[in-house]
Formats: sequence, C-alpha cells, structure tokens
Amino acid sequence: MDGASVLAKSLKEQHVEYMFGVVGFPIIEVGMAAQAHGIKYVGCRNEQAACYAAQAMGYLTKKPAVCLVVSGPGLLHAVGGLANATVNCWPVICIGGSSDVDQENRGAFQEWPQTESARLCCKHVSRPTTLQAIPLHVEKAVRECMYGRPGAVYIDMPGNLVLSTMEEDQIPSIYRLFVGAEGAVTTTGLSSTIVDSAQSCGYHQTSAETPGAAWSERGSTMVQQFLTSSGLPWLATPGGKGVCTDSHPRSVAPARSFALRESDCIVLIGARLNWMLHFGLPPRFKSNVKVVQIDISPEEFHQNVQTTVPLLGDIGETLSLMISEMSDWKYSEKEKWMIDLLANANKNRAVVEEMAANYSTPLNYYAAYTPIRDFLAKNDVIVVNEGANTMDIGRTMMPSLLPRRRLDAGTFGTMGVGQGYALAAALFCRDYSPTTKVLVVQGDSAFGFSGMEIETIARYKLPVVTVVLNNSGIYRGMLPEDMKAVDGDPTLLYPVLSLSPECRYDELCRALGGDGYFVKNVPEVEQALSKAFHKTDGPSLINVIISTDSERKAQAHPWLTRSKM
Repeated sequence: MDGASVLAKSLKEQHVEYMFGVVGFPIIEVGMAAQAHGIKYVGCRNEQAACYAAQAMGYLTKKPAVCLVVSGPGLLHAVGGLANATVNCWPVICIGGSSDVDQENRGAFQEWPQTESARLCCKHVSRPTTLQAIPLHVEKAVRECMYGRPGAVYIDMPGNLVLSTMEEDQIPSIYRLFVGAEGAVTTTGLSSTIVDSAQSCGYHQTSAETPGAAWSERGSTMVQQFLTSSGLPWLATPGGKGVCTDSHPRSVAPARSFALRESDCIVLIGARLNWMLHFGLPPRFKSNVKVVQIDISPEEFHQNVQTTVPLLGDIGETLSLMISEMSDWKYSEKEKWMIDLLANANKNRAVVEEMAANYSTPLNYYAAYTPIRDFLAKNDVIVVNEGANTMDIGRTMMPSLLPRRRLDAGTFGTMGVGQGYALAAALFCRDYSPTTKVLVVQGDSAFGFSGMEIETIARYKLPVVTVVLNNSGIYRGMLPEDMKAVDGDPTLLYPVLSLSPECRYDELCRALGGDGYFVKNVPEVEQALSKAFHKTDGPSLINVIISTDSERKAQAHPWLTRSKM
C-alpha cells in the first residue's frame, strides 16, 4: 500500500467524508486514493475556495472535511482559509504536499517552510516522516480540530512519502474517534457558580447574547429552553442566528444598540467580547455591566471586561443546570426594561419597513431584499450572505429560523467565502437534507472573490441560487454614463471604490453552464427567484441592479469601534 492510500484509509477510518482541493504534483494520487476509499472529492478552482468549502462542510456536518493542496504556493493560497477557520472556530484538516525529504534546503520545486507558514493560523501542525506514522498523525489532527474550541489543523506530506509503499499488515491500527456532537467531551460549571449566575440574572436590566451553541450536542435545544423559561430579552451575534428563531417573542435584535447600552447584566452564551460586541466597553456598554459568561475555553474569560460569573463548560449542559436553578423565576414582560426594549425594536423595525416598501428604481437594498425575505419565510434555505452593506442589511432582512442555516463573513470578516460556502452547503443538502435549498446573497465586490467557483458548482450539477446585489462598487459605485465621461488616465481618475457599472455577472453564469437573470425591479426579482429555484441541476445567478449610493439605515453608533488617537 502506498502512502497516498495509507493517508486516505486513515482519513476514512476517522469518519472523514468530504475532500475539497486543487490537485497537482505531488498530491494527485492522494485525491485518487481518497475516492477509492469512498471519500467524496470536489475539485475547486482556487485553494482559498477549497478551504472555505471544507470548513463550511465541517460546520454543517459537525465533523472535519479535508482541504487538499499542492506544495508552496498551493498551501500559501489556503492560509487565509485556515486563519478564517481558526478564528471562526470551525474544524478543517488541510493536507499539503511538500518537497521530497532528501531535497530539503536544496531549492526543490515549490520548496517552502510550509509547517511554519501554517503554524500561525492552525491549532496543530504535523509532518509524518514514515508511512507507519500517518494513521497517528491523522487521528491527532481530527482530535485537535474538533476537541475544545474547533479550528484548523495542517498535515504536511512530503512527496516521496506519497508514493512510498509498505505491506498493509504493517500499518498500525489507530483508535477511531467519535467526532461530532455525539462524540463531544462535555463539562459543566461548578454548582456554586451556577447559583451565582442565576442570582446575577435577577438584575433589573438583564439581556442575553446567544451566538455559540453550534458545537454543543444539546446547545440549541437548551438555549431555546433557557430563553423561554427565563423570559430574558435576547439577541444573537451573527454566528448564533437561528440557534433560537428570530421570531421568538423576546428577541430584541432590532433594538441591539439600546439593549447593549442599557443592560445592567449580560449573559454571554458562547459569545466573545471582541470587536463584534465592541469589547464590552463604554459607550456601547455600561462601565459597570455585570457579565455571566458560558464558554468552553477558559482563556476567553475576563477578555476586555472582567467576567462576573465565569461558567466553564458545554453550553447545553451548563444551561440545563441554570434552568433547574432558575425554575421558579421568570423575567416579567411587564418590566419597564422589557417594554422599553420592545418599543425601541418596533421603532427601528418601522424605519426598515418604510425603506423596504420603497420600490422606486434603481432599488435600495431593503426593497431588493423584500422578495428574498418573503421566499425565505416559506422555505427551508441555507443562506450564504457576503458583502459589506449587503451582509449587514441581510442580517436584518433575512430572519434566521433554524440553527446552521446562515453562513457569512463571520468573526474574521472574511470576504471571498461566498461560493466556497455555497458549494459545501449544496453538497450537504444533497446528501443530508434534500428538501433544503441554498441561496447566496452577495454584493458585486464579494462575488468577484470566488465567482469562478460557479463553474465548480455547475460541474457537479448542484442547485445553488446566487443573488448579486449590484451597486457597481465597493460600498458604492459609478453610473455607466459617469464612468464613460471620465476623460484621462482611469488609474488616476476612477474612484478607488468603483467597479464596472452594471457588470453582467448573469452572463458569466450562463457561460459557465448555469442560468442567468438581469433584473432591475421587485417584480422581476420575484419572477427570477421562482424560476431559479426550479432549476435542480446547476447554478443560477440573479443580477439585481440597485442604486449606486444605496446605504444602510442610519445607525446609533459606527459599526466598528475605533481607537481615539
């Protein structure tokens, strides 16, 4: 048995089901061996997209998938994806070919210090030096990327090891891990701290932040029970949307700024007090806010703000104890805090609805989203949402009703994830949830990062509908007549935010084997959505022309907290 087969067999024994990659020397045989051992291989057009697809599949299936890349530049192209996975806490195993061992330090083909490059963005990096060691390295890679806080791992495969051979009976047998929720190692907070947390929830103005139940076996269920039984007002960060439905009566997402600013106590359920929650600091939070925090990683406690009650453990198990401790307590809907929150939410919701009802052309973002929102309300859909305003507004305009139904730029704010995520989502739906549809809503700038993966989606006959909200630029663009009127060197005169006005991305999709629609008003968006979702054997792209200067609703604070220096 050669090294490629030993590697593929070891991956299969550890329950790896999917591999995404861009093959070439020296790992072509690894892709072939993976297929021979029953691992589904998807050939992508770019290593970044392959890595994004693999980590999205890990998130959706709760077990790692593999990103397979060539040596040198191939691995370096995937590094951005590995960093995204680790920051997002999504599992992925990257396997990179590398120079033959006896050619190291001699200027070999695509020679590069790959383990050093990967180490900065991975939880674990290893390099087997014998065939007998490969099963052990694979087992440890799976364990490292899944246990504790999930993330990326890297296995470096020297080219000579791929083709070396040994007798199959000499390959050591390695313990098979149980990965996913059923194999999770769970812990719970100490009983004394559970009591403290229950008492803290009794503060006059308490709210809950709920983004992080994805890796807990009972996480989503217990979050829903906790929010219902406690009656606390709550909101989700992007990673937690759908853990509890946005239609929940105590969801105060439209009043986000008000809820954060006025809370006396917050319960962080897997959330991190990083930039997404403005570090927990004034003016976005009270200076004396109390923090009850549930996390599986103790290093996350006391980050930026002192944690009043740290609860180290599995979200589901810890919330189960909190529910028991708080069984005779419920936050009253008649509390002034609750009344004020709902009033603020309704006020902000009315502003959004007024903008959504404005169907004048060119469309604004909110009007363009209206038929999409209506479609999502009637169908089970995995949504991939990417862009600047496109994504921020999408979080408001596309309610999440179920867990693991929304993928976006995440904690790392990564642009370029869109079509890679969609590729993984479509395969997941094909194999695990055939009635679930896949919808990508991207800005035109975001689409440009990964647009060629439309060909990959077409090649594998996967039904993915992409809506490009096309404002002809990054944040804002130029009208066609304004760009034509520019007289002089475009490198000096075109605005740095501008892209080609009203670019025909729909024609690109058609050229790559899919269907394309060019639309400019709400009825046309509705008709195109209906037609696109009837296609079951490949991609469709709806190119929606919107106003070049369409913006978000006015915000109480800037989206990003900046230093005052």
